[in-house]
Amino acid sequence: MIHDWYFGGMHWIWWILWLILLFWIFLIPYPTPGQNRRKDKAMEALRERYARGEISDEEFEQKKKVLQDRKK
Repeated sequence: MIHDWYFGGMHWIWWILWLILLFWIFLIPYPTPGQNRRKDKAMEALRERYARGEISDEEFEQKKKVLQDRKK
């Protein structure tokens, strides 16, 4: 009788835990902690410097390309 009931429902608890884990991995809409944050901050700093007029258009495009190449 114990084998038919999977130890009183423990079987269902494991399935629920696996479903929660899969949901967390694949369906969470926001990025996981620590994922590409440094590069985003670098791009923000570059945009701020460009907006303040500290760097020229050519220098901005050049540095932007460098940051995008690092991202790949």
